[in-house]
Amino acid sequence: MGEPVPIGPAPITEPAAGSIAARLDALPRTWPAWKLILLVSLGGCFEFYDLMMTAYISPGLVRAGVFHEGKAGLLGQSDQATFAAATFLGLFIGTAALARVADRFGRRAIFTASLIWYAIATLAMATSSTALDLVLWRLVAGIGIGVELVTIDAYVSEIAPARVRGRAFAINQAVQFLAVPAVAFACWRLLPLTPFGIAGWRWVMIIGATGAAAVWVIRARLPESPRWLERQGRLAEADAIVRRLEGRPPAGAAGKADAAPATIRPEEPGRLAEAFSPAYRKRTLMLVIFSVFQAIGYYGFGNWAPSLIAARGHSVTHSLGYAFAIAAAYPLGPLLFSLIADRFERKAQIIAAALTTAVLGLAFAGQSAPAVLIALGVGLTFSNNLMSFAYHAYQTELYPTRFRAAAVGFVYSWSRLATVFSSFIIAALLTGFGAVGVFAFIAAAMAVVVLDVGLLGPRTTGRRLESLAA
Repeated sequence: MGEPVPIGPAPITEPAAGSIAARLDALPRTWPAWKLILLVSLGGCFEFYDLMMTAYISPGLVRAGVFHEGKAGLLGQSDQATFAAATFLGLFIGTAALARVADRFGRRAIFTASLIWYAIATLAMATSSTALDLVLWRLVAGIGIGVELVTIDAYVSEIAPARVRGRAFAINQAVQFLAVPAVAFACWRLLPLTPFGIAGWRWVMIIGATGAAAVWVIRARLPESPRWLERQGRLAEADAIVRRLEGRPPAGAAGKADAAPATIRPEEPGRLAEAFSPAYRKRTLMLVIFSVFQAIGYYGFGNWAPSLIAARGHSVTHSLGYAFAIAAAYPLGPLLFSLIADRFERKAQIIAAALTTAVLGLAFAGQSAPAVLIALGVGLTFSNNLMSFAYHAYQTELYPTRFRAAAVGFVYSWSRLATVFSSFIIAALLTGFGAVGVFAFIAAAMAVVVLDVGLLGPRTTGRRLESLAA
């Protein structure tokens, strides 16, 4: 594609020597920068705990009589499908309508506020007693999670040097995915119990809410994104943060001749409309199509793993145990892939992951032996891991800092909206055609992903954010 020409305030096309962006890209592989990535990832850990809870807690809610299957549920549908749909409708609202506030008020302020929002809503969910109450509070919690995850992606992309951006997203997801085996284990062990007279499913939700509150305290030490500060004209603040990352003393320290840079004129936050200008229209279309169809594969397995295993003839308790064994692989995949994350082109990683998900999914649908199901489930988890961290990095690379959160929120929101509808489609396919029908649907979606990214996606690996957005 041709070189884009942004509308609105002109961005820096290549970071000048000594600029905040150039200094961030030149950071050595030292602890301070990685510490920030780990801190922000901790918040995402509890977002993922809540997000992935849908799959693991629903069978327990059915067994407890709170959720109902088939036409006995809310809206004449399975309550698990409605619960999943409410989750992703909330995520859609959060990413589409509210993510842009991170461009105006900053990354740090917004992910701190959204973490509190999520914790309060999840705690309210734990005190609910009807399917309707659970679904409504799930919708509210989803809004907070949607804002949080987009803001985290923007922050990681703006802190990590270009040469290790893929690895930064892999480590970010490895930390966040620690929540998946945690929630799977909590559901497996707690759902059959009533500790202190409180139903096990309520404890699963309470753990998520209290953990998020603890992370909020830890993350109070997190600084603002220096790239965002630079765009706001707050150059002295940005310089102070980058100096700490570089291991240099503050500006004006004794024995130092250099001083903090002068304040520059603030740049107005970009508008979402810029994502549809000739400069970015092709990228936006590609990412919207990708978001819709990748969500079918990623959440089609992630949100339904215990139910898909149960459909192969296993009890609820056994299916939760097998699902926990599969979930234990979630944080391992990104750690392994971090070794190659910046060695191969980002779009090639996405295409390889989509093809693998399609093949392994179809193989999973034809098996019933526990060991084979677990092995294929781990393989599916790894391929979804690869696609997940690769596209989280990819979508943040394609837009400039001034409207990165707004644009990423918009394109990412389509995956949330798609999951609202695909939850009901998968429920119907599972009832009518079993796991084979579900995975045939997933394979078709992955074929669209391969064509979309392969034909329309630009190359990004190793390139500076400012160069990619110029």
